[in-house]
Amino acid sequence: MPDAPKIEQENQQQSIAEVQQDLIDEFEFLDDWMDRYRHIIDLGQRLEDFPEEWMTDEFKVRGCQSQVWLVPEHKDGRIIFHAASDAAIVSGLIAILLRIYSNRTPAEILETPPSFIEGLGLDEHLSPSRANGLHSMVQTMLKHAQAAA
Repeated sequence: MPDAPKIEQENQQQSIAEVQQDLIDEFEFLDDWMDRYRHIIDLGQRLEDFPEEWMTDEFKVRGCQSQVWLVPEHKDGRIIFHAASDAAIVSGLIAILLRIYSNRTPAEILETPPSFIEGLGLDEHLSPSRANGLHSMVQTMLKHAQAAA
């Protein structure tokens, strides 16, 4: 499996709570939700390439309207997540989740609630189907962390 992207390696220097707060601060600079959606899409466009052979039912996230695949890699007591989607905004949400949860220990993941969802306003501004998909992705990551703990 590929090495963790540089941003994930840098983020391990910060706690999950600090990364979530950095994201909230980053989004506060954007004036309106059209700019925030564009930023989310831009984050998704920067995702690492995702091997086609991982796009299988084994790695598919249930509960997402879009196609989403999530592959956990266990390395040195940490979980490095790799993920992809066929939808632009969902890819951006994946990029946010990877920034927060990838390259973390299972304990770190399980001990820190996903406060970024409310902090970014995603709970209010995502469509119900996208919000359900986001929660499904978070729950899948938490399940992987529970299984590895």
